[in-house]
Amino acid sequence: MNSDDVLRVIHRLLMKYGKPECIRSDNGGEFVAEHLQKWLRKVGVKPIQIYPGSPWENGYNERFNGILRQEVLNAEWFHSIKQAQVAINIWLKEYNHIRPHHALGMRPPMPETLLEKSKISGTEIGG
Repeated sequence: MNSDDVLRVIHRLLMKYGKPECIRSDNGGEFVAEHLQKWLRKVGVKPIQIYPGSPWENGYNERFNGILRQEVLNAEWFHSIKQAQVAINIWLKEYNHIRPHHALGMRPPMPETLLEKSKISGTEIGG
C-alpha cells in the first residue's frame, strides 16, 4: 500500500463510521506522507506517530499482526469478507485458547486469564 491507498481506505472508513479524534500509526512512508497528514488535519483528525525507532510502543500489536498475517492472511486466498472473518475467528480461538505462549511458560493465555480471575474471586479452578 502507498499513501494514496491509505488515504482512500481511511476516507471510506470515515464515511462509514465517522471520524475519530486521532489516528496513531508507525512512521512508514505511507502514513507520514505530507498529503495524507494535511488531509487528516483538514478533516479534523489528529495524526499521531509513534516515536521513530521505538517499536516497543507498538510491539505487541506488531508481533500479533505479523503472526496473523503469516499464519492466516498470507496463507489463504479469501473470496469474501465473511470467509476471511470465519478463518480469522477460527485462528483466534486456537491462538487464545490452545496455542502455548512463550511469555506464559508455554501455557495458552485463556487458562492463564481464568486462573487469575479465580484468584481474584477467591475460587479455585481445577484440582
